[in-house]
Amino acid sequence: MNTLELALAKQRLQLEAAEQRAALARHLEGLHPLFAAGDQALAGLQWLKRHPEAVVGGVAFLAVVRPGVRRMLWRWLKRALLAWRFWHTLGRT
Repeated sequence: MNTLELALAKQRLQLEAAEQRAALARHLEGLHPLFAAGDQALAGLQWLKRHPEAVVGGVAFLAVVRPGVRRMLWRWLKRALLAWRFWHTLGRT
């Protein structure tokens, strides 16, 4: 193959790749709402990470309003304390 043939083959491959990218974009248009919802959920999680007081406030509100939630929170708090102690005990040995 000479230089001209290689250049033409390269150009054909580039055009084919461009067509494939366009076809893929058309096929993925239906998934756009799903990706948008995922982006929105990720943004919400990032906001919660920056504002942990909102989570604590919501949990405290539920604990005050619903007695069943209070019992569940107490159980999970005990489990978390045990896990924390175990983790720190492992770290010291």
